[in-house]
Amino acid sequence: MLVSGFPTSSDIYLEIEGKKVAVVQSYAAKTTRSSQNVEAFGEEEPVATIPGPRSHVIELTRLYATDEAIRDGINFHDLTDFSLVICKPDRKIIYSGCQWSSIGETGALGAMVVEKITVVATKRIETAV
Repeated sequence: MLVSGFPTSSDIYLEIEGKKVAVVQSYAAKTTRSSQNVEAFGEEEPVATIPGPRSHVIELTRLYATDEAIRDGINFHDLTDFSLVICKPDRKIIYSGCQWSSIGETGALGAMVVEKITVVATKRIETAV
């Protein structure tokens, strides 16, 4: 499959136990990793660098609960251990073991809308579609 240009997201959603509970309009993901220098006596510069654990932080914008999740009484503030799934034309990215770290919301009467939620994930998996 030849993809020209940059692949775009065709579907972004939150999932709990295989069930889609919310769709997401946009996201910004950042993975960071701390590292530690290994120094040797008498050397002016480190002799090696040891990679540390990775941290995945994703900011989601405009979350909408699915109809089924609304019927089930979903509350974004109660979400724990969920997955974020990002579907692209050539691959799928899954952030699992997610917990939210901040939620900023606005809404209208009768609408379950969360404007921004920051998520911290324990794992990131990328698979070809």
